[in-house]
Amino acid sequence: MAMGTGHCFWAIFYFACLCSASLANNANINFREREKKVLDQILGIGKYDARIRPSGINGTDGPATVRVNIFVRSISKIDDVTMEYSVQLTFREQWLDERLKFNDVGGRIKYLTLTEANRVWMPDLFFSNEKEGHFHNIIMPNVYIRIFPHGSVLYSIRISLTLACPMNLKLYPLDRQVCSLRMASYGWTTDDLVFLWKEGDPVQVVKNLHLPRFTLEKFLTDYCNSKTNTGEYSCLKVDLLFKREFSYYLIQIYIPCCMLVIVSWVSFWLDQGAVPARVSLGVTTLLTMATQTSGINASLPPVSYTKAIDVWTGVCLTFVFGALLEFALVNYASRSDLHRENMKKKRRELEQASLDAASDLLDTDSNATFAMKPLVRHPGDPLALEKLRQCEVHMQPPKRPNCCRSWLSKFPTRSKRIDVISRITFPLVFALFNLVYWSTYLFREEEEN
Repeated sequence: MAMGTGHCFWAIFYFACLCSASLANNANINFREREKKVLDQILGIGKYDARIRPSGINGTDGPATVRVNIFVRSISKIDDVTMEYSVQLTFREQWLDERLKFNDVGGRIKYLTLTEANRVWMPDLFFSNEKEGHFHNIIMPNVYIRIFPHGSVLYSIRISLTLACPMNLKLYPLDRQVCSLRMASYGWTTDDLVFLWKEGDPVQVVKNLHLPRFTLEKFLTDYCNSKTNTGEYSCLKVDLLFKREFSYYLIQIYIPCCMLVIVSWVSFWLDQGAVPARVSLGVTTLLTMATQTSGINASLPPVSYTKAIDVWTGVCLTFVFGALLEFALVNYASRSDLHRENMKKKRRELEQASLDAASDLLDTDSNATFAMKPLVRHPGDPLALEKLRQCEVHMQPPKRPNCCRSWLSKFPTRSKRIDVISRITFPLVFALFNLVYWSTYLFREEEEN
C-alpha cells in the first residue's frame, strides 16, 4: 500500500512539472507576441514616419536634443608622415522620440531591440575630419537600436575610422600632439537638431590601451559649432593628447649620433703620418652620419620649419665634418713644419759656412807680418751678430709664466699643437651644445604644455 502511494506522488509531481513548463512556454510565446504587437503598433504602416524629426523638449517645436557618448576600443596607429591616426570605437546616440512610447506591460518589457536603423528617425551625424572608415559586419552587423517605454531611443554601433591629425613637429621627437575627433550634423541646423555630450562620463577609453610610440595622457570634450552660409550646425569634438615616447628615439637616434661624433675624435689621437687611417675614419663617420640623417628625414613629412631632430643631426654632422677638416689642417701644418725645419737647417748650414770662412780669414791675418786686429768688428761679422743677439736677450724684461704657453711648448710642431687643442676643444664644445640643446627644448616643451 505504501509503495502505491509513493508512485502516485511522483506521478502527480511529474505531471505538475509538465504543466508548469507548458504554461511558462505559452507565457513566453504570448510575451514575444506582445512585443511583436507593440512594434506593429508603434512602427506600423501609416503610424510612424522616419522622415520627420522628433519634437523638442516637452513636445515643443524646439530642436531635437541628441546626447552622445563614445567608447574608444583601440588606437592602432598615429602616422607622422600622412598626419593621421586610426581608431576603433563604439559610438552611441540617445534621444527622445515621444511617438515611440508604448505600454511596458507592468515593467515586463524593458526595451525593444531593432537591428534596422531605417525603421526610425536617425540623426545625420558625420565625422568632419574623417579620411576613411567602415562598419563591422562580422558575424552580424555590429549595430543595435533600443526603444524604451517612455520613447527614449539608444543607437549603438562599432566603427573604425582613419582621421586627420594636423601635427606641429617643431619639437620632434620631444613633442606632444593633439588629435581631434569631430562630429557634426550634416543637414539639420541648430534650429532643428542639437548635439550634447552625455552627462557623467561622455568619453571612455579601454584600460589596456597600448600605443607603440605614444602615450595617451588625457582627453578633453568640447563643442565646436560651425557657421556657414546655410546656417549654424551643432558640433562635438574630443581632443586626445598624445605624448611621444622618447626612449625609442634616444636609443635609435641620439645615442648612435653621439657615438659617431666621439668616434670621429679618435683621429686626434692617431699619428700625423697615419694619413690613410685618419682619412678613412673621417670619411666613414661622415658618410654614416649623413646616411642616418637621411633615414631620419625619410620617416618624416617634408615641412618648411626646423625640427628639434634637425638641429641635433645637423650639429652632429658639423662636428664630424669639422673633425675631417681638422685633419686637413693638421696635414697642411705638418708640411709647413717640415718646410720650416728644412729652411732652419739650411740657414744653420749657411751660418756655419760663414763662421768657418771668417775663422779661416782670421787665421790668415794672424800669420801676416805687421798685421793689426781691428778694435771694432764689422757689423756683418757673425761673431758680432751673435754677441748683439745675446745682449738683446738679456736686455728684454722677464715675461710672466703662461700655463697654456708653457704646456703647448712641450709640443714643438704646430700640427701636434692643433691635435692637442682639438682633443680638448671638440668635447668641450659638444658638451656645451648638449647643455643648451636639452635645456632649450625641454623647457619649450613644458611651456607649450
